[in-house]
Amino acid sequence: MYEDLIRKFNDFYHKPAQFLFSAPGRTELSGNHTDHQLGKVLAGAVNLDTTAAVALNGEPMIRMLSEGRPLFEISLDSLAVRPEETGRSAALIRGVAAGFSARGFSIPGFDAYVTSQVLPGSGLSSSAAFEVMLGTILNHLTCARLTALEVAQIGQYAENVYFGKPCGLLDQAASSLGGVITIDFADEKKPRVEHLELDLAAYGYALCIVDSGADHADLTDEYAAIPGELSLICAHFGKKHLREVPEEDFYAALPALRPVAGDRAVLRAIHVYEENKRVTAQVDALKAGNFDRFLELVKASGRSSWMYLQNVIPAGYKQHQDLAVALALAEKLLDGSGACRVHGGGFAGTIQAFVPFEKLDGFRAGIEAVLGEGSCHVLSIRAEGGIMLEEL
Repeated sequence: MYEDLIRKFNDFYHKPAQFLFSAPGRTELSGNHTDHQLGKVLAGAVNLDTTAAVALNGEPMIRMLSEGRPLFEISLDSLAVRPEETGRSAALIRGVAAGFSARGFSIPGFDAYVTSQVLPGSGLSSSAAFEVMLGTILNHLTCARLTALEVAQIGQYAENVYFGKPCGLLDQAASSLGGVITIDFADEKKPRVEHLELDLAAYGYALCIVDSGADHADLTDEYAAIPGELSLICAHFGKKHLREVPEEDFYAALPALRPVAGDRAVLRAIHVYEENKRVTAQVDALKAGNFDRFLELVKASGRSSWMYLQNVIPAGYKQHQDLAVALALAEKLLDGSGACRVHGGGFAGTIQAFVPFEKLDGFRAGIEAVLGEGSCHVLSIRAEGGIMLEEL
């Protein structure tokens, strides 16, 4: 299965690979943009992964070639933030290495060749899979024995501080931990994680991820605006995160909040409060085996994301509203059954749909007739998170 990756490593670096590592993409099942507000999320790892063939090089250097991209060479002699690397993979490599170094681990130099099924801009968090794969490599090579959640936190640190994207921890945690998990971020340093059982096939449903045809390039400002606007709400109460502001205090302060933070910020805060409740309700529904109730809440999450969070159409976009078209098409094809919603960062990338098996062929054909061949991906939940696949 990995013979081609090993061959490519051997040919490029002119030496044999020693290890194989893998980290999955993820799909957010509920909790859209709640993690950065210390909220609640429900997520799952999927069976698309980022894989690396690796060998130690005996030098203070990390060399990493991702297929189709230039070679990155990161000197381990200096792991400080470099502004010129903002938004580039080099920042993630340096940031993950810095995260391990800050915990007192000596970072060995290594060479890596990377391939990925988690395409950039796909909405399945290629960046988190890349970060978790890096963290899994270093966790093994340094013998650090960090937990999967700690590896995820290092990935988030790299993306926040080095890459320059103010993301929460959902993506990295889902990739690192694997399976289906719910996370309560009330304690920022020690989030509460619970694994859940979700056998979609037993309920007669497939998980489809639909590529809208738009990617996330140049949309960082759209994502950053969400926590940025919510911070204006929190600042009114002298708090850092919305989870720290009681909901009743928020509603009582609306007359003062609207002119200060703006109505979009207010609506986004309403989404977060309601979405946290939905996560709890969805977890309860799954534990009770009430999949119909779960699907009702999936739909409610999607409506809230579109109406209140407003992360379906980027500001000012008229000609291209790819995600909105994908959602409208999915609802038409589902015809009242199943459920669909925007997930992840939104604004571009993919939507998520739960499709009854009896409608799957027609759903896929209808999606691909409009959005193109290969735009509808039928996925499954991957039980494993970031792992070493093999020592060669």
